[in-house]
Amino acid sequence: MIETRITELFGIRVPVIAGGLQWLATPDYVAAAAHAGIIGFMTAASIPDLDKLRDEIRRCRDLCDGKPFGVNVSMLPKLVEGENTQRVFDIIAEENVPFVETSGRNPEAFIQDLHDAGIKVIHKAPNLRFALKAQSIGVDAVTVVGAECGGHPGLDMIGTMVQASMAGRGLEIPVVIGGGIGNGEQLVAALAMGADGVAIGTRFLVAEEIWAHRAYKEHLIEAKETDTTLVLQSLRNTLRALTNDTIAEVQKIEAESPGDLEALMPHISGKVGKEAYETGDWTKGALSVGQSVTFADKIEPLADIVRNIETEATSALERLKNFAPS
Repeated sequence: MIETRITELFGIRVPVIAGGLQWLATPDYVAAAAHAGIIGFMTAASIPDLDKLRDEIRRCRDLCDGKPFGVNVSMLPKLVEGENTQRVFDIIAEENVPFVETSGRNPEAFIQDLHDAGIKVIHKAPNLRFALKAQSIGVDAVTVVGAECGGHPGLDMIGTMVQASMAGRGLEIPVVIGGGIGNGEQLVAALAMGADGVAIGTRFLVAEEIWAHRAYKEHLIEAKETDTTLVLQSLRNTLRALTNDTIAEVQKIEAESPGDLEALMPHISGKVGKEAYETGDWTKGALSVGQSVTFADKIEPLADIVRNIETEATSALERLKNFAPS
């Protein structure tokens, strides 16, 4: 058991956050994380119907059976009309969700209300500068992600090793490091650089509790660290996604008509990605996948993945004893 400020904050056994995966971070996934001794976050953006969101939060609480869970609220730039962030936070507070993960833009306008409701807030940032800003407005912890992460790594494209060292030195509140992390050795490395835990998303995509089609998971098992591509730089909303036919077309559009959202939307729409998860046709959709996909070696329960990470971390710590001063 590794005790850090993150295990203390969330009341978990292992300092690992299971990332909020668009369309895939369901109550079943979050509950599996909770029972494995880590914490997971449902993705509010995956449930645009607010009544359904409330129902799913309640289902998640029941499945977690008293263990900690949270809700991820992404405030990334909207590619479609509509803004219901305040209402989402209202529902989270009304349902007594203990933890919220924010991302995408400054959450300052919501922090006081969330704290008044007894909710702890962890904010995800793509660099130390934004993490320091989040610290200054009163968040309880931050996740800093490196360029290797799946989804949105920001615009600066700073690697995880550099991010971890900078964050460990520069922040006073608990720090989680994400981006390309998928094993226990990396957890120990992050802790050695001053982090309090790690965020893992891509590695969990092959967990049994993820509802995506088996054919999609089988392709991820075959994928390498080189099988992801960065796109949407022309929208200033960089995305690391699985290399496939859709991403090749997106690259072509961005090369010929940079920033042409109308031309891009038929390819990057979340509905296309969701259909890929449903059918297993991994060649379609902008599917968020990080470079840690190389560590996905088989379809198994999420608890087994966490157990392997713990075993790897323990072995890494034992190896480090060989370098202790005599």
